[in-house]
Amino acid sequence: MPYGPQYRRRGRGGRIMPGAVIIGAGPGIGQAVARRFAREGMAITLIARGPEALRGVADGLAPHDVPVMTLRADSTDRAELDAALDRAVGEHGVPEVAVYNAALVRPDRLGELSVRDHMEAWAVNVVGAQNAAAHLAPAMAARGSGTFLVTGGMPEPKPQYVSLSLGKAGVRTLITLLDQQYGSLGVHAASVTVDGPVAPGTDFDPDDIAEHYWRLHTQPRHLWAREALHTGRS
Repeated sequence: MPYGPQYRRRGRGGRIMPGAVIIGAGPGIGQAVARRFAREGMAITLIARGPEALRGVADGLAPHDVPVMTLRADSTDRAELDAALDRAVGEHGVPEVAVYNAALVRPDRLGELSVRDHMEAWAVNVVGAQNAAAHLAPAMAARGSGTFLVTGGMPEPKPQYVSLSLGKAGVRTLITLLDQQYGSLGVHAASVTVDGPVAPGTDFDPDDIAEHYWRLHTQPRHLWAREALHTGRS
């Protein structure tokens, strides 16, 4: 199976249709979300920094017989991310749905991190999502439809996760800004807030969490929500 900077597999009849772009495609939520959209026959573009993560997720999509494209890019490098998104659009068209799933998760308390460390976390958790939206949302709006989803968390801030708490609050603000700018033009912006540790076979099974992404994407416009909360009981 050939892997390189780009791996493509065409579905039945060789038809390429606009589909889903997953930024931060790796084991866990990224992989589960890719599988969920692939089940619906959507073309999938996977973007991540590591080739091993991309390879594992792409292999897991093989049973669904959909077009798959893998691209390496660092979500904090705007030029790299823009180039990857341009290639995705060139191959599969403007996506129906884009999912930003990249995050820097680490425990830290007030005053422990340097300014540089805080900026690194903010770049991954918020700025990368903002840059992806800035690149894709205008094209979705020009078409009159599209969904931009961000993996959120920390419905309540936690003092042992200061940088992540700040980042997830930033995600909520970003979603509000996207809705204000592009909601009336047909772009549904929302976050999926996961309130617990993700692990298969638990209340935070990634396959269960992935259902929120599909429901948000398929919500009728008059019922659009800006956030879905997974507490382990939803």
